[in-house]
Amino acid sequence: MPSIALESRLDAVVGGKTAKIFARAFGIGTVEHLLSHYPRRYARRGELTPINSLPLGEPVTIVAEVQSVTTRSMRNRRGSLVEVTISDGNGTLTLTFFNQAWRTGDLTPGRRGIFAGKVGEYRGQYQLAHPVYELFDDEVTARMTAEATANLPIPIYPATATVPSFLVAKTVGVVLDVLGPVDDPVPEPLRRAHGLLDARTALERIHRPDFLEQVDLARETLRMQEAFVLQAALFQQRQFVRAMSATARPPGDLLERFDAALPFALTPDQAAVGEQIERDLVGGWPMNRLVQGEVGSGKTLVALRAMLQVAQSGGQSALIAPTEVLAAQHVRSIARMLGPVLAPELMPTLLTGQLPAAVRRKAALRAASGQARIVVGTHALLSDSTTFADLGLVVIDEQHRFGVEQREALRAKGSAPHVLVLTATPIPRTVAMTVFGDLDVSTIRSMPAGRAGITTHVAPLAERPSWFGRVWERVAEEVAQGRQAFIVTAAIDADADLVDDEAPPVPDDVEKTAPATEEIAPRTGVNGSGRTRWGVVQVVDLLSRHPAFRDIRVAMVHGKLPSEQKDDIMQSFARGDIDVLVATTVVEVGVDVANASTMVILEADRFGVSQLHQLRGRVGRGEVPGLCLLVTEAEPGSLARQRVEAVAATLDGFELAEVDLELRGEGDVLGDLQSGARSSLRLLRVARDADVISAARHAAEAVIADDPPLLRHPALSAAIERRIGNVERAALART
Repeated sequence: MPSIALESRLDAVVGGKTAKIFARAFGIGTVEHLLSHYPRRYARRGELTPINSLPLGEPVTIVAEVQSVTTRSMRNRRGSLVEVTISDGNGTLTLTFFNQAWRTGDLTPGRRGIFAGKVGEYRGQYQLAHPVYELFDDEVTARMTAEATANLPIPIYPATATVPSFLVAKTVGVVLDVLGPVDDPVPEPLRRAHGLLDARTALERIHRPDFLEQVDLARETLRMQEAFVLQAALFQQRQFVRAMSATARPPGDLLERFDAALPFALTPDQAAVGEQIERDLVGGWPMNRLVQGEVGSGKTLVALRAMLQVAQSGGQSALIAPTEVLAAQHVRSIARMLGPVLAPELMPTLLTGQLPAAVRRKAALRAASGQARIVVGTHALLSDSTTFADLGLVVIDEQHRFGVEQREALRAKGSAPHVLVLTATPIPRTVAMTVFGDLDVSTIRSMPAGRAGITTHVAPLAERPSWFGRVWERVAEEVAQGRQAFIVTAAIDADADLVDDEAPPVPDDVEKTAPATEEIAPRTGVNGSGRTRWGVVQVVDLLSRHPAFRDIRVAMVHGKLPSEQKDDIMQSFARGDIDVLVATTVVEVGVDVANASTMVILEADRFGVSQLHQLRGRVGRGEVPGLCLLVTEAEPGSLARQRVEAVAATLDGFELAEVDLELRGEGDVLGDLQSGARSSLRLLRVARDADVISAARHAAEAVIADDPPLLRHPALSAAIERRIGNVERAALART
């Protein structure tokens, strides 16, 4: 077979049948995809994996020796059963094969090999039924090559029941044998500075090392290569954006009049970020800026000042929010901040899908004619029927709640509009470099004066079930002082498994079960889950029967209510007509009620760290001290409990972002760019590899600044094309 390249299709090398198996199991389609499926660890031929610790029901790969083989007729059906006992010196395991007597020919006592299958149990004994296996050399050959192979590492790959580790290793070997020269995307000076291998050698040594000591340098090389290619792609995208021309939007009297009427001074961070945005809006290319800041740090005010600068030249701004509740609140908040003079002039307009048809048509007409210079909405802004006269600025609130296609659809409604992305979920530095490397990042850390602060406590029901009753007493005590409270659950109706479409999904790392707590009344283990489940419906029912809540006004809100009803409830709560609001996470972002003092989060371990921090930020926003009670049944020491306790330990969202990253790795922290088989990180880990990412970033910036189209760096250009691909490149363009 002639030599092949990294971009070659896998089926052209290993055949269609094998290629289909790999595509189905891992999404692998090319030679590079396969060679980027790295071993997770290495075993030695003399090393026996402990059989005693094999997990029941899990697919495993073990190294063991055949002890005995028996064949017998089956009692209840025709045919024979081959039973093979294998051992690692500490434990034994049975392999069973039905009607495959020929197995006795090669599975003879003393033969050693790799065995893979799903661990089952029969009559109290662990077994592998019909495992796949690969035996080491026969005894004579093995004796001759013992010294040469004794320390030869065996790569153990991420595997499935259909694609065991040794099949991956065998296929990788076939590919490496015919792989031609590999052009190195990492420049020679960077490789030399870090003492790295060339790309071809690194691939050979990570997949087929002669000894374990070769692996570390191969990993370092490939980790730097991954970071460098990704950073180069991000910087190249930034250069593409800067090659576009944008309409300059200089500030004027609108912004001056607004600032003069403000009843307070901007915080130092608000002023600094505002100056950065002001410069961006008069630059020669479209602004592409991410503003991150704590809950309540004043990001909306910063965005509104940018909208006023754009409006000065007749331009329009579109602000897209993740929920109807938040969009409606943004419009009210913006109108209130603009005041009675500027609000009619700029006409902030709400445009959402659940507005009555006549109201929606009127709002769409205002946007299309340019009469509304500020348009706030949800996904309705993305529809083909929504057009703008002169869209100059796109503001994306809580960008992690929108897909790249949705962001691009809004951006395409203008001619290279400026883009401002807001997030109250602080982003760790390494994640910002890895995912948002093509955006300019601004941070608002300082908080407005006059905030009373928040105290957070964990109510650990696994150890102290009686605290559940105390939670409701505390809520009633706060209401008795004239204050208001939120109670948040993960579901609308736990009994019906009804979840909120507008609420974020439960993070992947959240533990789905916990021990039941029988002392909790009136509910225990819903749907056989083994733990108490709460929804908005169940909480409202509980409070309706609670003596302390007899005179307390309770209401509920969730994403499945009609838009007008949700808005009416939120406004009633803001006016003080409702004492306790039971809600899903539709209240996670942006809801601002200064008199709300208490936030109770039931099943707090079902939420991510950033969600808990966001929800907590709904209270303590005025002069009233905030109280947050995190109710959980998670066991002490569990990952779920660590997450809840981390939130209780600090109010610093930036510190929590780093804790979150440490607890669960990148996961969904990386967002759209890192989703999917091709664009997910392979060896690189943002929680661990800050130094690698930073070094790659500096080197990539220099290369792209000198050669934006990479005409003098064809290997890097090709690597970006293979690594990022057309789909991911489009995602980068839309981020």
